[in-house]
Amino acid sequence: MNIFVCNLSLEVTEEELRREFMAFGEVISVTIMNDKYIGSGQSRGYGFVEMPSQSEGQAAITALNGKSLRDRTMDVIQALALSKNRGKGSYGDKRGGCFSSRVRQRRN
Repeated sequence: MNIFVCNLSLEVTEEELRREFMAFGEVISVTIMNDKYIGSGQSRGYGFVEMPSQSEGQAAITALNGKSLRDRTMDVIQALALSKNRGKGSYGDKRGGCFSSRVRQRRN
């Protein structure tokens, strides 16, 4: 299960995030996205955690969504698969920010 985590403090490390998720099961990988392209390497405040078990991943999402880590409240959801139409859509369906007040829905 691939999990999207945002609203992370810029000081949070991949190891800290790994420890939070390991309380719910095995963690395959943790990646915090950064600004490597502009050379700063500064965290972008979001990342991905991969867990092999769907049930453990869902338990982590339920428990960690809204939890505070380094004085920031994390937003945690199941990551959506990349669309087959990637790059063919309009910019009109893109939204800013981590999560909006709308409920995210998976496209089939």
